[in-house]
Amino acid sequence: MPTTMTASEVHKQYTEVAAAFRKLIPDPSLRLAFSRQVDGYIRQYVLGVWQADNASSITPRHVEFYNAIWTPGNPVPSALYWEVASGVANFDLFQPPAFFEDLRRYDRMKGTSLARRFADQLTLLLLLFAAVDGVVSESEAGFVNACSDLLLELCNKDGLRSDRPAIRVDEFVAPKPGQPAAPAVKAETAPAKQEEPPAQEPEPTLDELLAQLDALCGLERVKKDVKSLINLVKVRRLREEAGLPVPPMSLHLVFMGNPGTGKTTVARLLANIYHAVGVLSKGQLVEVDRSGLVAGFVGQTALKAQEAVQKAVGGVLFIDEAYALVNADSPNDFGHEAIEVILKNMEDHRKDLIVIVAGYTDRMEQFIHSNPGLESRFNKYFFFEDYDGKQLMEIFRSMCQKNGYTLSEEGEKFLEKDLQELYEERDENFGNARDVRNRFEQAVARQADRVSQLEEPTKEQLMELLPGDLEEPV
Repeated sequence: MPTTMTASEVHKQYTEVAAAFRKLIPDPSLRLAFSRQVDGYIRQYVLGVWQADNASSITPRHVEFYNAIWTPGNPVPSALYWEVASGVANFDLFQPPAFFEDLRRYDRMKGTSLARRFADQLTLLLLLFAAVDGVVSESEAGFVNACSDLLLELCNKDGLRSDRPAIRVDEFVAPKPGQPAAPAVKAETAPAKQEEPPAQEPEPTLDELLAQLDALCGLERVKKDVKSLINLVKVRRLREEAGLPVPPMSLHLVFMGNPGTGKTTVARLLANIYHAVGVLSKGQLVEVDRSGLVAGFVGQTALKAQEAVQKAVGGVLFIDEAYALVNADSPNDFGHEAIEVILKNMEDHRKDLIVIVAGYTDRMEQFIHSNPGLESRFNKYFFFEDYDGKQLMEIFRSMCQKNGYTLSEEGEKFLEKDLQELYEERDENFGNARDVRNRFEQAVARQADRVSQLEEPTKEQLMELLPGDLEEPV
């Protein structure tokens, strides 16, 4: 691989390989598991590759490459130098990813070769990151070979045969002085032909989107409402195909609830779901608030609102805190002009534009009743309830899991009590998941201050959050 390769170029190759393999997986649940887990496992294995080379020679370039390991829809890493260096130093043993067993099980049932293809793709990816310094050393190649051999041995035990020879890692090892250079490491997108364009990330299926919806913490009432809405859309489509009359129906929605209850997340999923069932042509989400629709001078608001709507055509226009567009004290406020522009576009693009308005429950009711056009177009309401103490705890645990942190036993007990009190004593400023995210980020900062004072922190110490990290200073 050329030494001039940038982190963004590496990210592009990584996402192309991940997307190509993801596209090979026919089973929706298995495809979803791979998508969610692959980034975390690859980051761990890359740490092992760099440890095999020389754990003491980690550079800022290594950190840039590490942070380039992410696929669309997953969290973007922002690791610091000391985190990567510590991760390299504390890497233990290569363990196959959890989804690899599922790949082998699927291969046994269907006669496919997904597991062996993953072993090949993993080999290429690890070689790609081994060449962070421009070469692949023998020690790095040895580590990659060991990883590949372990995976292939599991395939052999399952009786899974290969339809082509495994990739030879030694072809990529840096040559000794005087020998010709080894071929560059390329992230191939097997089994595509060489002349095919780079693989595009496949669009999620309806089953995958519903699985993502079900995976959200709480929101049972919203989940039920979303599924009922999907069933309604499906049946309307079947009636149309059968030549039966279809009564008019508005798919525009009102989301009511306090901040941090997942309204934007559900709106983004709904945009994709509407696209998956054929209601929308693109399925993108354009999120705006009053500042994204209203300008300060006569005539400018119409242009600004029209621009926002045009970006959303084919998808969903999500207006957060929509009640701010209505100023009861000033009937000439420019917010009314923005509403009129939106209403007109809802009619002009009624077959390819969905508008979702969101905000506090009481204020949203006032907003809808402020204009007859709004009342006639928004007749479906989704209510987002506050998260209770147990759900807030579940959200905190998921943040720890996604970001490589753990809670000590004492920390777990402290946080359960703290979040339960947060819920019971909530007021109009209660931020639900936003409050949990703030607590998590503050805890990580306090833990970093504590761990940085340790001489040689272990992997467990780098991950563990103690009560002192979780407790807010008085």
